[in-house]
Amino acid sequence: MSSKEKPTLGGTRIKTRKRNIAAPLDPAAFADAVVQIYLDNAGDLELVAKYIESSELNFSRYGDTFFEVAFTGGRTQPGTTKPDEGERHPYSLIDCEPTREAILPSVIYIQKILRRRPFLIKNLENVMRRFLQSLELFEENERKKLAIFTALAFSQKLSGLPPETVFQPLLKDNLIGKGIVLTFITDFFKEYLVDNSFDDLIAILKRGKVEDNLLDFFPSSKKSPEAFSEHFTNAGMLQLAEYYEKKMFEVKLKEMKTALTTQISEEADIAEVIETAKHHMKEAKLPDIEVVRLLWDVIMDAVQWSSKNQQQNANYAIRQVKMWAELLNTFCTTGKLELELMYTIQVQCYDDAKLMKLFPEIVKSLYDLDVLAEDTILFWFRKGTNLKGRQTFVKSLEPFVKWLEEAEEEE
Repeated sequence: MSSKEKPTLGGTRIKTRKRNIAAPLDPAAFADAVVQIYLDNAGDLELVAKYIESSELNFSRYGDTFFEVAFTGGRTQPGTTKPDEGERHPYSLIDCEPTREAILPSVIYIQKILRRRPFLIKNLENVMRRFLQSLELFEENERKKLAIFTALAFSQKLSGLPPETVFQPLLKDNLIGKGIVLTFITDFFKEYLVDNSFDDLIAILKRGKVEDNLLDFFPSSKKSPEAFSEHFTNAGMLQLAEYYEKKMFEVKLKEMKTALTTQISEEADIAEVIETAKHHMKEAKLPDIEVVRLLWDVIMDAVQWSSKNQQQNANYAIRQVKMWAELLNTFCTTGKLELELMYTIQVQCYDDAKLMKLFPEIVKSLYDLDVLAEDTILFWFRKGTNLKGRQTFVKSLEPFVKWLEEAEEEE
């Protein structure tokens, strides 16, 4: 090659990179095509499902639009529930009667579509979340239809629909303040309980992470346990009212136990502990019996028990009894409450092997400190009804009871 010739790349091709050209979005054309399928089949959902399944429409791209058409009869404007331009059909969920008989076919129809195209469940979640967050834009009877649909969707176990999709969007202050949410969940609960048990309802509430926060669905003017009980009792759901009352009782009891555990573990001033117990008891309207049981549990839970030294455990137990006798005495104000304390001690000593032999010592100490009266101890000994370890404990307490009886005879 001549020195004057320029070098060339003989036989080499330079490849140009291809660009991915995205097709423009056309949800309007997609919606019109789906609407036409409804119209061609006069709203017969079985036929509509059949044609939808065999169509080549781009559901992966326009899933949200499909459910807008199914729920409202056509496209909705972005961020609202208002109808957008384009064709519409009169066979949507919003257009039917607000009854389970009229709405159930729509649930079954959507279930068929989801079985064929399971990826659409995310689009169903998107549309339901948007509609539920905008409930105030629907008419009252339309909101009821949505509540019935939602209840039937869970009853029919609609493919993969998570409860949080329904409950979390409802926790909007403006919806709650207007009472819209309370009406919605009441309709939902009533409809769901037609086909399902109360335990099933509680399971859904747990999965939706709202079981402990049902009062959050109430307007601020009605946000009280009493209003909750009254509302659902009047709505024919007494079991839910009773369940919530029990749930709140357990929560209040737990709060009281936590507060007292901290104080007793830190050996706070006895007057301060008594005041804390009285405050929680009054605020939560806790029964005397429950308070007595809780106090004993908290006092004994604060002990660092030895796994080997029985004598050391006996010393710990008696020390606790002496330290907190005034606390027990403040709340054991009747023979019935004293007896309940003895039953609580009996059960604890029976359930915990290391405390089994401490029962008579604890009872004697409580007697010496004027927490338990002689009549209470004798009644438990002669007529006690709790059978847990009773035979063993009666025998172990026999010498002390004999001493009491002899002292009584001498007097």
